[in-house]
This record gives sequence, structure tokens and C-alpha cells, in this order.
Amino acid sequence: MEPFKTLDAVAAPIDRANIDTDAIIPKQFLKTIKRTGLGVSLFYDWRYLADGKTPNPEFVLNRERYRNTRILVARQNFGSGSSREHAPWALLDFGIRSILAPSFADIFYNNCFKNGILPVRLSEEQIDRLFREIPEQSGYRIAVDLPSQTVTLPDQTRWTFDIDPFRKKCLLEGLDDIALTLSHKDRIAEYEGRRKAEAPWLFTHTGA
Repeated sequence: MEPFKTLDAVAAPIDRANIDTDAIIPKQFLKTIKRTGLGVSLFYDWRYLADGKTPNPEFVLNRERYRNTRILVARQNFGSGSSREHAPWALLDFGIRSILAPSFADIFYNNCFKNGILPVRLSEEQIDRLFREIPEQSGYRIAVDLPSQTVTLPDQTRWTFDIDPFRKKCLLEGLDDIALTLSHKDRIAEYEGRRKAEAPWLFTHTGA
């Protein structure tokens, strides 16, 4: 997993509440178990017209000013619905590394950290300000600093945000669940060695 430390990028506003995981990545794209290749289908029903191929010019991420965005700004309860991990996979594959919203669905929030995306909770008032300012200024950039837990706007307004210390450490060091397990490999090997000595019959191969 790629570590997350600081991000200075164009922000795109998706002015909707309760954006669920089926909107983020529809069910027909859940057949794959690969984490790559899903970005093209991100927000599929909103990004494309009825033919499923032609970009919808009205959708925010299809507008030229937002095509290189790496930060999304959304309303409350982002990531609600089913617990599909394909949702953060699709966001990450598209290039999104941080999402700013007043609240997130719990499972989606947890899945973001496991995949290198930083979800930042801001107040309703702060999010309202972003929705006012971003459309008014082309190339509106936001700086997200994980070590200092701050979000900085173009006029240097700085907001702080809260994050669980363990999740922060994992993002800073790029540790997903597998990497966390492997970080204890010496203790795991020590335990296995002790168990083999204590109960060797548990490790005897009995297959034909």
C-alpha cells in the first residue's frame, strides 16, 4: 500500500448526500478480485450516458477542470450501502487519495484506511464553504497534511481534523492488513517453533 503523508491537489465537489457504494462502483463490476482497472467504471451511472460509453458532460468528474482531481468533497454519509471493498479500489484506481465529508459510513470509512485513502471528517459549515468556493475558482487546490492533521485552503485557511492514532500510523507507513501481519513475522515464527516442539503431532503430514 502506498504511504500517505501529504497531498496537494485539485478538489472536485460532488454535492450529494448518502452516496452509496453502488453509485461509487455498480454491482456489475464486482466480478473481479483485482484492485486495478476499476477506475474507468467509478460512478459509472453518473459518468456515462445511456450507452454506457459516452461521458456525461454534466457530471463533475468529466469536466476539464476536475479531470486530474485527487480529492473529493462530498456531503454526509459518504460510502453508505453494501460493504464492497471495490468502492475504495475504484476510487484509488481513478486517482482519489482523500475524501472530505461531514460523515462516512463506518465500513467504507474503515476500508479507505486499508487501501491507502484518507477520509477526513469536517464540519457541515466547513464543507458548505468548500462547496461555495470550489466552483468559483478554477484549479481550486487543497493541501491535506496527515502528520499535522490539517487541511489547508488556497487562502491559507487551515483546519484540523481528528484521526485514530493507529490508523494514522498505518497510512503514514503504508501498512495494510497483510503488511501489519508480516511486521510480526519473527514472533509468528517463534510461536510456530514453540508449538512444533510442544505438540509435534499437530504438524505431521498425514496425506496420501
